[in-house]
Amino acid sequence: MTIKIQCPAKINLTLKVLRKRPDGFHDIESIMQTISLYDYLTIKTSPSEKFFINLCGNSKEIPYDEKNLVYKAAMLFIEYTNMTPHKIEIYIEKNIPVSAGLAGGSTDAAGTLYGLNKIFKEPLSKKELHKLCAKLGSDLNFCLEGGRQMTTGRGEILKPLEFEEFNLSLIKPNDLGISAKEAYTKFSFKSNNNFVSEFGRKEDFANDLEWALIDDYEELKAIKQLYPGAIMSGSGSSYFSVNGEFAPIDNYWISNNLKATANGICICN
Repeated sequence: MTIKIQCPAKINLTLKVLRKRPDGFHDIESIMQTISLYDYLTIKTSPSEKFFINLCGNSKEIPYDEKNLVYKAAMLFIEYTNMTPHKIEIYIEKNIPVSAGLAGGSTDAAGTLYGLNKIFKEPLSKKELHKLCAKLGSDLNFCLEGGRQMTTGRGEILKPLEFEEFNLSLIKPNDLGISAKEAYTKFSFKSNNNFVSEFGRKEDFANDLEWALIDDYEELKAIKQLYPGAIMSGSGSSYFSVNGEFAPIDNYWISNNLKATANGICICN
């Protein structure tokens, strides 16, 4: 059986980092919003004598082995459902930039769980899907549901908010990706040392992680200087502008004319 899944990117309209948890993560409060930028997964399954997972896709920036969250999601689904052996082939059409704070890896992993659950006649309830999402990362639960949500805990606890339509644009330095680990490490260090950015205090930023990172990267400074109202999404390195557009800049990826969307992971019609 073959199924195609649409996996939306997200932006963080706000992101406040609260405290470090015993598990090493940080508690956050963030208003997340899905947007009309999508990866697509084509998932094909067939009975087999033993389990076999094969990943491929159109991007040279991601691994197609057990390091990929899509692979980990497929393995978790197999283990949790105790299903009979199958060959699982997944083609990843990557349109969401990598290491951009847009949940590209998380949405693909959530899409894998969702798609496999549909193919195998929904052995998992929505609650169980969310349980598996939380095991794999902090943004998967939100990507599964989509729309506008207040997210707390490490991002896996959701509270739906009223959806509001708006247009937005994205910009990202071509050669700069920032890991969540780096962003939260710098946040902890600078918070403990009462750091003040050249762009203002932590309270002046909608995203605490932007405050922690911007002074360390000329590429981010350039965006903020050209577009002072732009906000970094997640741990970066992408920025968004609500109801605004970005002009072309050398060595920057830009996507204008995007929209806020009311839905998360879904099957392509």
